[in-house]
Amino acid sequence: MIYGQDAVKTETLNRQSPIPLYYQLKEILRSWITSGKFDSDGCFPPERKLQERYGISRMTVRRALAELVNEGFLIREQGRGSFVVKTRMQEQLRHLTSFTEDTEQRGLSSEAKVLDFQITVDTEVAEEMGISEDEELIRLQRIRMVEGEPLALQTSFIRHNLCPGLVEQGLLGESLYKTLEAGYGLRLGRARQTFEAKPADEYEAGLLGIDVGQSVLVLERLTYLHNGTPIEYVRSTYRGDRYRFTVELLR
Repeated sequence: MIYGQDAVKTETLNRQSPIPLYYQLKEILRSWITSGKFDSDGCFPPERKLQERYGISRMTVRRALAELVNEGFLIREQGRGSFVVKTRMQEQLRHLTSFTEDTEQRGLSSEAKVLDFQITVDTEVAEEMGISEDEELIRLQRIRMVEGEPLALQTSFIRHNLCPGLVEQGLLGESLYKTLEAGYGLRLGRARQTFEAKPADEYEAGLLGIDVGQSVLVLERLTYLHNGTPIEYVRSTYRGDRYRFTVELLR
C-alpha cells in the first residue's frame, strides 16, 4: 500500500515516562492527523512499520490505533488497514450564526432533511424559555447534511405567536434564522449555549449513520431577540467524529 512520504512522525517515545507507550504513540499519530500530514481517506502506515520505527510491540501499536479509531480519527478495514477519516468540520463560537450560515462561510454545500414540522405544546421547553407552559410552539426537526453526509440532528422550538404561518410558508433557503429575519422582520440578538458529550442512542445513531454508543456532542441553545425576548430553543446532536467547536478566550 502507498502512503505519504515520511509519514511516520520522527518523535521518539520516552520509556522512562509514567505515561504508557501506547498513549504516547497515539498522541504522536493524532497530532500528525490533525496537522494534515495524511490526506482524508488516505492509507495509514501499517502496524509493522510503526513497530519497526518505534521499537515497540504489536500489541502496543494496536492499542494506540484502537484509541484513534474510538476517537474518530481512523477507521479500520479488514484486510486493507487503517484509514484517516474526513476532516472534522470546525465551528468557532464567536457569533450567533445558523448551521446554514456556518457551512456557507466555509464554501461547503449543505441541505436539510425535514423530519417534523408542526405546531405543538411542550411544557419542558416552555420552562426553558421562561414562557407560559401552554403557549404554542413550532417544532422543527431536521437532519443537517454537509456535502451529502449527515452531521447533525437538530430539533428547534420556535414561538408560534412571533412567526405565525411559518409551518405553511416554510423556510427561506432552508435557513430558520434567515426566515425569521427576512421573512418576519425579527432581529436576533444573542444566545446562550451549553455543550455535553454523550453516547448516541438508537434513534440518533440510525439518522446520523453511526454506531449506537458512539460519542456525539449535544448543543442546547436558547436564542433571544435584540430586546431580550426568547424566540427559539434548539437541541442539536452532532457527530463527534465529524464536528468540533473552538472558543477563543481573552484575559
